[in-house]
Amino acid sequence: MDRTPIRALMQTKFVTVSVHDKLSTVEDIMRMGRVRHMPVVRGGALVGVVSERDVLRASLSQLAIHAPEARRAFLDGVEIGEVMSSPPVVAGPDTPVGEAALAMAEAKIGCLPVVDGDELVGFLTATDLLRHFGSSSA
Repeated sequence: MDRTPIRALMQTKFVTVSVHDKLSTVEDIMRMGRVRHMPVVRGGALVGVVSERDVLRASLSQLAIHAPEARRAFLDGVEIGEVMSSPPVVAGPDTPVGEAALAMAEAKIGCLPVVDGDELVGFLTATDLLRHFGSSSA
């Protein structure tokens, strides 16, 4: 099993969103930033993760809404706290990459917030792991 600490791969520059942010805002950030997962905070503390899948699930709940304006109005009325995955599965910065990969696979999640104590210090994605394992085998 790969014992490299995830601090070596994790992203340290990331955007967080608040539980009170609207789903429409998060969808825009995800599309513009080309990200699929975002940590969700309340008062600076990590409380969940919102993913493209969460946004899609909320949108699909309103399949009868065909007009883009009506869909946008619906998304403007939904707070992230209503659709995020919580509590988040997290890891520490010294967690070995192999353990992190197994934890993500078992939980069927595409990202892992990295915390040091109560502080969110990084964000590890499935893409980060694929790059790592792909470059290790080359």
